Amino acid sequence: MRTSSEPSVVRRAEPADTEGILRVRTRSWHAAYAHVFPAESLQGLTSDEAQRADSWRRVIAEPPARRHMLVVDRDEEVAGFAFLGPARVGDIDAEDVGELYAIYVVPEAWGSGIGRALMARVLVQLREEGFREAILWVLEDNPRTRRFYELAGWEADGGVKDEEWLGTAVREIRYRIALAP
Repeated sequence: MRTSSEPSVVRRAEPADTEGILRVRTRSWHAAYAHVFPAESLQGLTSDEAQRADSWRRVIAEPPARRHMLVVDRDEEVAGFAFLGPARVGDIDAEDVGELYAIYVVPEAWGSGIGRALMARVLVQLREEGFREAILWVLEDNPRTRRFYELAGWEADGGVKDEEWLGTAVREIRYRIALAP
């Protein structure tokens, strides 16, 4: 069994990881966004896991072209995941630009290096797919995560979008990173 002091090994997700991935997502949202969303909205994420499991399992089993779901384990459980692929924004040429759609780590592993290991593998995977740069979107009111991205070399590029998540108006900020070899 790997202990938390051993290096984090990032691997490609398997369909059997689906429930663990959804748990990571839900627990991360509860911890990171408690100041943004009402508690009852966040509680709905837990019940949403079962509804999403089949679609996530399919994406993991047969990912669309150039898309990858990566996981990192801790104490034999999924402790973090990342999902990446071509950019999904209309003003960006998806042939040259990748996107980090999601990256989450369980709250008790924040600051442990698991997120850094996962991010390092994400950047390698994006380069291997031939992307010359990548983007991601992050809530403006998420300073901890924004700092994590900035420490990894990502920079806000001025892109913003206003959306509604869980019945709450939010603003997302776009970050970008060059992927030159």
